[in-house]
Amino acid sequence: MTAPRPCNRRLPSRLLLTTIAVATGVLVANLYYAQPLIASIGPELHIPPQLAGTLVSVTQVGYGIGLFFLVSLADLLENKRLVMLALAVTFVALVGAATASSAALFFVAALVIGLASTGAQILVPFAASLVPEAQRGRTVGNIMAGLLTGILLARPASLFISAAYGWRAVFGISAVLMLAIGLVLWWMMPKRQPKGGISYGKILASMAELVRTLPVLRRRAIYQALLFAAFNVLWTGAPVMLAERFGLSQTGIALFAFAGAGGALAAPIAGRLADRGLSRVCTLGAMLVLAISFFLTGWAAAAGLLIVLAILAVLIDAAVQGNQIVSQRIIFTLGAEVRGRINAIYMTSSFFGGAIGSTAATASYNWGGWTATSTLGGLLGLAALGYFLTERK
Repeated sequence: MTAPRPCNRRLPSRLLLTTIAVATGVLVANLYYAQPLIASIGPELHIPPQLAGTLVSVTQVGYGIGLFFLVSLADLLENKRLVMLALAVTFVALVGAATASSAALFFVAALVIGLASTGAQILVPFAASLVPEAQRGRTVGNIMAGLLTGILLARPASLFISAAYGWRAVFGISAVLMLAIGLVLWWMMPKRQPKGGISYGKILASMAELVRTLPVLRRRAIYQALLFAAFNVLWTGAPVMLAERFGLSQTGIALFAFAGAGGALAAPIAGRLADRGLSRVCTLGAMLVLAISFFLTGWAAAAGLLIVLAILAVLIDAAVQGNQIVSQRIIFTLGAEVRGRINAIYMTSSFFGGAIGSTAATASYNWGGWTATSTLGGLLGLAALGYFLTERK
């Protein structure tokens, strides 16, 4: 395969890579701001209680659409321009959400926020293209640490901001962040023009062929779909369990989530280990840690050990993040000219795994409480492990 023209002969500066990491975090955080604010947004916009949950679902649907249709454009359009467009659209949509006077306007804004926030997944392979393969794991690990931090801090941050200034301020502040990060990236980000020579329709059609012909991509997508499903099982069920069993307030749950964000520190470590040829060991370790930690959360919750639960949450987050870094390092070696499509396939699979995990967590908690939910998370880890053991070296 012929690689596209390199965007810069020199290695990228640490400041540029840090800026990209921050950008991915603030972009993906937009998916989660509304989740803990449903009780505030719904009544003000006259949304019936039975439809309040769709405030989050609409954003997730938009993100799923963007993963497939927008991220794949990274193999066709100049990447810097595409990222700037995504940030601009996200800014406008966030302003729309902050000023929405009706449910319909908010839902439209939420859909567009989800769609345009997939700009984060354009930045990840872009950053990988800036460095040689020997440093790719470390670089992707640092970028994804920023992304996971955004995911984990979005909910507690939205609660704290909303408590002080109201829910509209959450989206307004995020809009300002989009504007600021856009200006910085416009100044710092080099251009990357893909090879081109293929239409958008053919790019979309080729994605099925990539899935068929790249078994490594299929496997890595399934691994992460199962682990990200477990991740969403944890963060869908845990807030309910913490409120019921430990009597934590929204602020207490937010602080618990802040503690869980420590799992993002595993990303750079996993990247360095992958660069040293330890990808299989990292994958095996991530799946074992996740499964064991999930089963232990059932015991810790029953015993009232809140600190132990927080440590186990960090380990689960670290396992999911570690496998993500290793997997992306591997799939990004499959061809520079198809890197955008490969990431689109991989992240779409992960996203749908997470959506299934959220739904399953709600059902399992309603059926058997946290014991059933923690068991579900552990079984997802074992399922990933079982499938991994069938992989040939």
